[in-house]
Amino acid sequence: MSLLRPRPPPNASPARIAKLLRRAVSLSAVEGPTHPPLVRQTFPEYFATEILAKHASRPALISRSEPPRPHGGPFPQNQLVESHLAWDFGEFDAHIQALARGLLDMGVQKGDRVGVVMGNNSAYAVLQWACASIGAIVVTLNPAYRLPELVSTLNLVSAKHLFIVPSLRSSTYVRTLASAFPALAQSAPGNIQEPNLPSLKNLIVVDNVPGADGRVSGDLKKFEEEREVARCAVDFREVLVWREDGPLKTRVKELARGLHCDEVMNLQFTSGTTGAPKAVSVTYRHYSTALIRNLAAWSHGACIVYPSETYSPPAIVDAIVDERCTALHGVPTHHLGVLHEVQRRRAEGETVDTSSLRTGIASGAPVPIEMMKRLIEQLNLNELTVAFGMSPSPPVSFQTNPDDPIIKRVETVGRPLPHVKAKIVDEHKETVPVGTPGEILVSGYLVHKGYWEDEQQSEKAIVRDPEGVAWMSTGDEGIMDEEGYLKVVGRIKDIIIRGGENLFPVQIENVLTTHPAISQAAAVAVPHPVLGEVVGALIVRETNAPRQLSREEVREVVAQGMNPQNAPAWVWFTGEDGVPDELPKTASGKVMKHVLRKWAKDLAKKDVGRAGAPTAATYTS
Repeated sequence: MSLLRPRPPPNASPARIAKLLRRAVSLSAVEGPTHPPLVRQTFPEYFATEILAKHASRPALISRSEPPRPHGGPFPQNQLVESHLAWDFGEFDAHIQALARGLLDMGVQKGDRVGVVMGNNSAYAVLQWACASIGAIVVTLNPAYRLPELVSTLNLVSAKHLFIVPSLRSSTYVRTLASAFPALAQSAPGNIQEPNLPSLKNLIVVDNVPGADGRVSGDLKKFEEEREVARCAVDFREVLVWREDGPLKTRVKELARGLHCDEVMNLQFTSGTTGAPKAVSVTYRHYSTALIRNLAAWSHGACIVYPSETYSPPAIVDAIVDERCTALHGVPTHHLGVLHEVQRRRAEGETVDTSSLRTGIASGAPVPIEMMKRLIEQLNLNELTVAFGMSPSPPVSFQTNPDDPIIKRVETVGRPLPHVKAKIVDEHKETVPVGTPGEILVSGYLVHKGYWEDEQQSEKAIVRDPEGVAWMSTGDEGIMDEEGYLKVVGRIKDIIIRGGENLFPVQIENVLTTHPAISQAAAVAVPHPVLGEVVGALIVRETNAPRQLSREEVREVVAQGMNPQNAPAWVWFTGEDGVPDELPKTASGKVMKHVLRKWAKDLAKKDVGRAGAPTAATYTS
């Protein structure tokens, strides 16, 4: 990592140049290393030469909720596992190629948008690679979307093909779509004629109906009943083409050779923590240089384990123990759920061996120091790192190292990764001094190609400096220290402006969660007639705490732990006084602050949750 030095203006005097260079080391601007070099291959090229060629016989995917052969085709060796799916990279590739051929046979063309709504399963894993092989664009859709959101996002990107499961948690996708749009029940497969979904032509359904043993793809009769409510729906198993001696194999190879690393491969909708999501255009370059989620592990020949279709701490703990997992990835709330499940089992006398765990990534939110200590002590996550990224710059841009001190791994998100530049700027887009809060901007290969068919938002998100370099506005507020470590203090929209002073929710939440009686906390702005805004705190109680805190005690935790101005004037506990039992979260586990702000405003209007704060008259004295 190196510090960025500002370029002196033309015709600057030697004294002016010397002054600028002296100032440079104190500015909040950093650049990651330039090694290793950027990968220039496209996704299918990288898979063939760097993964398949070197790791064909190594485990690639374990899906514990699926049978060994959920999609038909040849009987796989399945790593000699009989109870669930366990593919090596060779078997994984055989399914990828069969699906790529099947997509072409179904009429999928290069550039087509392919919507996906499903949980963690082998079909989605295969679909990501198969679409990439032929130049189709995967559109990742939030499984929690309700019908209006699903329809609007599909139409926003003109999705031509939609892959879904019959149901997931409380959502029944096929039945809901068929009920809302009768044309789906009448249209022929491949020729959907629904005015409300004008671009959609194919609806493909992946069997996740549980059988008698609880595993998916286990009751074909029930699956057929689910699928037949929409006459146009096609069974995913019927799409795959297993024959390799036809022209489709040649077409797949030709399309793969013609791909370019700057072409769009995936559309990711922003998670919607602050409002309506937008579709981010992600290229092959993003994925072939700093792969994320599943793809990060596969790019290094590692094996991904799906404990269940959806997030389930009991299933995750079972998988850690049975599969001897070494890494655990997720957002901090996911890690917390796993930690609680392990604690519960051990309290009941069960031996839970997590000694195989070593590392992992926590992203999307800070990890409080007490939580980090418990994850290390009780789950053996000694090398757990914290990462920072965002949908508009899909690869991670900052990350801590396993050998960083714990205080750096909880108070910061580390330093920039290779080939990433970052700086902290003020409202005039000027770089601020070290230690000064401002908006985080990032630059480099990871800046996306724009929001899909939204030129105005795309231009708004990009800042160009005098040299023409494009910087992505993250919308996050951060502080950088002298060593280039970044502390993210919250979304700019989430900052609480109390009497003209900026208060940062993340810092308040970190103080709150250090208390043993508080499991989770979220700080939000609450309108105030004099100060403009004051702090409101929503608290998830720690169920095993020996004593529960009062509102006034919660306020005192903050007042004693940091500047008293940060102490919440309002405190609410989940599951009490009309507050829902859980904090609202996106599908990726991030707390939706815009929802909490509405809750807080409504509760404060009813005078519910006042925490003994001084009166308005006191504030003005």
